[in-house]
Amino acid sequence: MTATTADQGRKPPAATTGGGHPQRWLILGVICLAQLTVLLDNTVLSVAIPSLTTELDASTADIQWMINAYSLVQSGLLLTAGNAADRYGRRRMLLTGLALFGIGSLAAGLAQSSAQLIAARAGMGVGGALLMTTTLAVVVQVFDDTERVKAIALWSTVSSLGFAAGPLLGGFVLDHFWWGAIFLINIPVALIGLVAVAALVPESKHKQGDRPDLAGAVLSTIGMTAVVYAIISGPEHGWTSGRVLASAALGAVVLAAFALWELRTPYPMLDMHFFRNQRFVGAVAGAILVAFGMTGSLFLLTQHLQFVLGYGPLDAGLRTAPLALTVVVLNLTGVGARLLPRLGTPGTIAIGMALVAAGLAAIAVLGGAHGYGGMLLGLVVMGAGVALSMPAMANAIMSAIPPEKAGVGAGINGTLAEFGNGLGVAVLGAVLNSRFAALVSVSAASLPAALAAADGPAERARISGAFASGLETSQLVGAAAVLAGGLLAAALLRRAERADAAPATA
Repeated sequence: MTATTADQGRKPPAATTGGGHPQRWLILGVICLAQLTVLLDNTVLSVAIPSLTTELDASTADIQWMINAYSLVQSGLLLTAGNAADRYGRRRMLLTGLALFGIGSLAAGLAQSSAQLIAARAGMGVGGALLMTTTLAVVVQVFDDTERVKAIALWSTVSSLGFAAGPLLGGFVLDHFWWGAIFLINIPVALIGLVAVAALVPESKHKQGDRPDLAGAVLSTIGMTAVVYAIISGPEHGWTSGRVLASAALGAVVLAAFALWELRTPYPMLDMHFFRNQRFVGAVAGAILVAFGMTGSLFLLTQHLQFVLGYGPLDAGLRTAPLALTVVVLNLTGVGARLLPRLGTPGTIAIGMALVAAGLAAIAVLGGAHGYGGMLLGLVVMGAGVALSMPAMANAIMSAIPPEKAGVGAGINGTLAEFGNGLGVAVLGAVLNSRFAALVSVSAASLPAALAAADGPAERARISGAFASGLETSQLVGAAAVLAGGLLAAALLRRAERADAAPATA
């Protein structure tokens, strides 16, 4: 018996009447623990910036690279990592990702200089890319059609939990230990994950796993890294700067070359024919826009809480927690999983995205008039929309892709989320800046700088009012974009369902 045949013998069927793998819920708990570790590391570093600046003598540029090295490497490798999981085994890549993440965390915790910490964070990004793709791919493999939506909802809940818990966990650790401890706490989790994955998770891989698409892997990694770098550096250097435009142009050219190569190679890492599937295209559009709305709005909301309402960083972080907690509560209780069969995927996505848009609009309108009390309502409504729409769209993407390509599907899902995150910050941030500049004639690049240069209390009040107005406008633009995107995604998915049902009816 060949290795591939043996792997397939251990592999649970993608859809069974018996509910999938007998230990599927225990497996889900293990991979959610690994997923949570990766997501916490996206946010936990932000609270350690003062400590890093003092103890490592880190410059502003060093701090930016400490944060961006992780997300840049992780985003650039998502498609390649998903393809590797499909070809060489999802369990094997999950173990590799945990090992790399644990080793990188150890190196980061013991780093003695900024350069060492940046290099360690990049290594953690490699492990994070493998974990982000293989965890969702394993969910698709071990759960059948009847429980997969609920499982994906619980998996996506971890994202919201990571967002809410990261700054709080980081603050607690820094109050009791030195800054390196925020990385060393990953090591026991990685060790537990390694033992649990080795004991519980079945191996599965694509039968064509011995034909790697090396050219496609190189092109996708370079192209995605260049695009993500342009998105990350745009707010700092300006969207029309030579550095940002050159990086964006390089990314666009290389990704175009990647698409052409994938159409020609007999064993592509990303089958471009997926984009002919209306169900896939509709889910892609929705995934980008829900990430656009959520990340862009949080980028604006934290500024509103700190600059307009006067909260400190930790207090502002605590006041955004109701959004994440709403997502967690609704997904843990299975509300979305129960509504999806009744409403259908298009209906669930349309209602979810409409709620996200309504929450954004409420934050914009009520937040200005009623302070945090008005924002709270918008956060809860927005959380309800995210809880409905995100699992439905992730399930739609994974359902439109053959089970043997589950790793690539997870890579696509993660890449879309990263792209939507960057797009939300870029577009809504640009709307805020243009509106603020139109209302007040100041040369300062930020609100604190403009207030510091203001001549008297009346001038400062006028500048603060202009910034609040800019926030309201940009949040309303985000709400309109999310609503339009949700309706478009729902319409495409509805059309795809009708097209699929027509041959069966005939």
